[in-house]
Amino acid sequence: MDDAVLIETYGDFVNDKSSVRARFGFITHNTKDFSHPTGDNRFPHPDTASYFSKIKSLYFISLAEVLRRIEPELVSDIILEREWTQETRLLSEIVSALDELAYKVWYSRHQMRRQMIENGTIELVDNETSPDKDHARRPIQRDIWEGALKAARRVEKKYGVKNLGPWDDFEWGMINGKLSALRWVLGDEWDNLDT
Repeated sequence: MDDAVLIETYGDFVNDKSSVRARFGFITHNTKDFSHPTGDNRFPHPDTASYFSKIKSLYFISLAEVLRRIEPELVSDIILEREWTQETRLLSEIVSALDELAYKVWYSRHQMRRQMIENGTIELVDNETSPDKDHARRPIQRDIWEGALKAARRVEKKYGVKNLGPWDDFEWGMINGKLSALRWVLGDEWDNLDT
């Protein structure tokens, strides 16, 4: 869907009456979605071919191609030979990584609570009656804790215990930083580490 929005928006700009003298270029490494599916991938998909022409709106699959077309003398042959390419991640990849990071953060917090229960810092109770206590040390209801233990086993099965820590300070910071950054990319506020 993101690709459809992107190409449709591009088409709107190209076809806008106020852009009569403007020239456009659509550059993508995503030839799977935007290029001709059975022909030469240097040509646009037949469904969007009407957005492109030989002069006003050009289709490219590499930045080097664009630079050669616009200003060839600005780019040395060495740079063109060692062309750098980087495709953006799919939304599904971002969401999958985000889920894994959130589970890792949750699991680490769960393990800390488990230690606090084992050493008596946190008490297991039948009914929690002290909601005003320090959140990190307040009692936990037994049934809620049993549910958390089951959830932890599911996380261990999905990711493997060896992939769930413990981490040193640097690794822990990287995990939290990645979680915060991916949430920000998807529209959340910075530093949201809720699990």
